[in-house]
Formats: sequence, structure tokens, C-alpha cells
Amino acid sequence: MTARARTGLHRRALVIGGGLAGMLASAALRGAVDEVLVVESDELPDGPLPRRGLPQARHAHMFWSGGVHAAEAVLPGITDRWLAAGANRIPIPTGMVALSSQGWFRRWDRETHFVLGCSRDLLDSVVRDHVLAGEGVTVLQRTRVEGLTGGARRVTGVRVRGLDGRERTLEADFVVDASGRGSQAPRHLEELGVPSAPERSLDLGLVYATRVFRAPEGAAGFPIVSVQSDPRSGRPGQSASILPVEGGRWIVTETGTRAGKPTDDAEDFAAFPRGLRHPVVGEIVSRLEPLTGVSLSRSTRNTRRYFERVRDWPERFVVLGDALAAFNPLYGHGMSVAAQTAAVLRREAGARGVDSPGLARHVQRAMAKPVGAAWDLATGQDVFYPEVQGGGPNLRDRILGRYVDRLVRTSCGRFSMVEDLSDVTSLQAPLTSLVRPRVLLGAVRGPQYPPLSGPPLTSRELALVQGGARR
Repeated sequence: MTARARTGLHRRALVIGGGLAGMLASAALRGAVDEVLVVESDELPDGPLPRRGLPQARHAHMFWSGGVHAAEAVLPGITDRWLAAGANRIPIPTGMVALSSQGWFRRWDRETHFVLGCSRDLLDSVVRDHVLAGEGVTVLQRTRVEGLTGGARRVTGVRVRGLDGRERTLEADFVVDASGRGSQAPRHLEELGVPSAPERSLDLGLVYATRVFRAPEGAAGFPIVSVQSDPRSGRPGQSASILPVEGGRWIVTETGTRAGKPTDDAEDFAAFPRGLRHPVVGEIVSRLEPLTGVSLSRSTRNTRRYFERVRDWPERFVVLGDALAAFNPLYGHGMSVAAQTAAVLRREAGARGVDSPGLARHVQRAMAKPVGAAWDLATGQDVFYPEVQGGGPNLRDRILGRYVDRLVRTSCGRFSMVEDLSDVTSLQAPLTSLVRPRVLLGAVRGPQYPPLSGPPLTSRELALVQGGARR
């Protein structure tokens, strides 16, 4: 029996933000309340179309299996819906051609994890349609949240302003802030008298440039192709990737730190990947037909708000997704963490009820676990770039960095290490799992096979990208 059924009372939850995190939070709360009202400042699109408040949606988004499993726990059947809509289930490591900082990964013939490959527009629209098709969730669009109501001990709702310019109050039994990087939660809490939470920011000045291309005829099943940078090389961080998505298209994304930024010029876009540690992405792209112009994004700062450390956290209020922690998109963990934090909310709110004393503080602390795993992965690499703002590496970072380099180098030639490392990068295991005895032994033993001299593309894949495929 749910908490809602036990109380016999009508409960309403309010979710700030109608993006992926907001919709997953709404689904997470649906079993614990009678009504969920989503307050969204923009107008949500009808179908897999761009959303005004998400300019970074044009870039490649890798949804790791750890996040997909969490989304499935919140919305059973959502994975099948994504695949039916055209998303690709890309096996890892068999479906990835990637140059890591320590060499080329091998494409072992055994899948350990997977990535969901599709456009962000499609991914969001499938979740949105699924959530809103059910009972109990409605959206109030083109409405801006001006602040929280209640006090330092308990949040009772929000103040909103619509297109008519009038301010009004919406009462709620539970409030979730899922409004993304632009969240005003710190200011809203300060207005209620809640102590400020510690916050940390790490910024590479990373710029994303993306262009969509038509995939070659017969390219179904083509792998992800990625050339990564080496954060400890002392050079600007530059990388490029190809992600097969729905509709016979490939999203090609280039990234560069301050001294090596890509531009929105088409000729620069074509030349950029040829100057990386290996030119494979540039060579492939040179033979593709572009379908769009070049889109840029600069919203890439790592920011974490440690709300779990606030001693007197107010009742009935939770922050999740990018509003809680936003990551350098290079590692593809933002959506997975949003799903995992929503799964925490579903588990705890469903078991205890939204009016349970201490629930919000308990949930906020439990969310720190998936957030911390992704944070350690992102900042553990980013601190080594020479242009980073927000603090360089300390002794712990340097020791851990050398150890992780050893693990990555070993995984390029030893399958067991691929499993262990992918458990962490897919957010299915914490970073601490990399110091288990089996992993330590593998690191000591090192690679089983010698390093690859080039990208492990098959003869069929080479023929496709070199124009050898026939219609």
C-alpha cells in the first residue's frame, strides 16, 4: 500500500522545470501524491523538437547504461519506447572506436555495458509524452518561479509569475527544483533564511561545436567514434566524436578548452578534428553530407552545490539534476545523474510518504552518492588541464590520476579491466570500486595484449566511410 493510500488525503507535489530531470522527478512522485504540477518557464515542444531552454540539446548526448537503468526504475518500459522511436542501443566496448589518453580501446566481442544513442530532442520527447500521457501530471507553461513560500523549516509552495505579469502563490505538499543549470535554489533558500550550502566550481572554458551529417547508406550498427584528449599532456584539451542517432544521421561534436576552442565556421569545423591526436574523425567527416550548420555551446562548467551539508535543511523541498550538480558534458554523465537522483526520490518518497518528517533531508543526502560518483570522475580529470579555473590538482588528485592512467592503459589490452572501468564510467559502480583486490591485481599485471596502432574499424566500416558501400 502506498503512503498516499494510507493517509487518505489529497497530496500535491510541484516540480520546477519541465526538462528531462523535471519529467523524471514527476514520474518519481506520481506514486506518492495525487497530483504533480510541473511549472515550466518556456513552452514545451510537441514532439522531438528543440526546446528553447536547452540550447546544448544540439550536441551529442551519451546516455550511459547506469542512467538508462535508473530511468527504467522510474518509468518502467521507457527503454523500449526510446528504441521504438529510433534510438540506437550501442554495446560497449564492441560498439565504440575510441582513442583514450592512454591508447586505443579494443573492441572485445563481449558486451559489458551500453550507451543509448539518439538526439536529445527525441530522448526528452519520449519521456515527456510517456509521463504526460498518464494521470496525475500536468504542466503550467510559460510561467516563471519567483521564489519559494514557507519558511526556513518547511517549504509550502512557490511564487510564480505568468505572461500577464501577475504574481500568485501555488501551494504544494512537496516541491522539487529540477530547473537545471540556471536554478535559483540558493537565492530562494536564502530568502527563507536557510543557511547557504557550500558550492564548488571548476571551469575549463570548454566550447562545444556540433554539426549533423547524413550517415552513409547501410551504416546501421556503425560504432561511436571518439578521439579524446590527454588532460596531463600540458596542451589544450581538444576532442571530437561521432554519435549515430535516429533517422540515418550522425551527430559530430568537437570540443576545445580556452586555448583550443572550435568555431562555428564550416571550414574550421572540417579542419579541427584532423589536428587531433588522430585524424580519424576528420577523415570520416570529410566524406559526409552535412544536414545542418555548426552550433556552438559554452555552458560547460562543473558546478556542485552541497545541499546535503546544510544542517537545518527545510522539510518538503528537494533539489536534483543539474540544479544540484552540473558537469562538463564531455563525460556524458549529466542525464544519467538526473535519472539516478530521480530514482532515489522515487524509492524514498514511495516508501515513506512526502509528509514524513526528515524525508527531504534524507533524500538530499542519498542523492549525494550518485552525484559524487560523477563529480569525482569529471573533476578528477579536469583539474589537470593547464587552463582550468577553480583549483588545480592536489597530491591526492595526482596519485589518483596516475593510478587511473594505469587502469586505462591496462584496459586497452585486458578485458577484465574493461569491465571494471566501464562499471565506473557508466555510473553503475562508485570510483572506490577501482581499489578492489581484483582491480589492483589487474593494474599490477598490466595489459595482456600490445597497444593498437590505429582505430579498430572493421573492413566493412572502412568501406562505408571511404565511399565503398553500394546502395
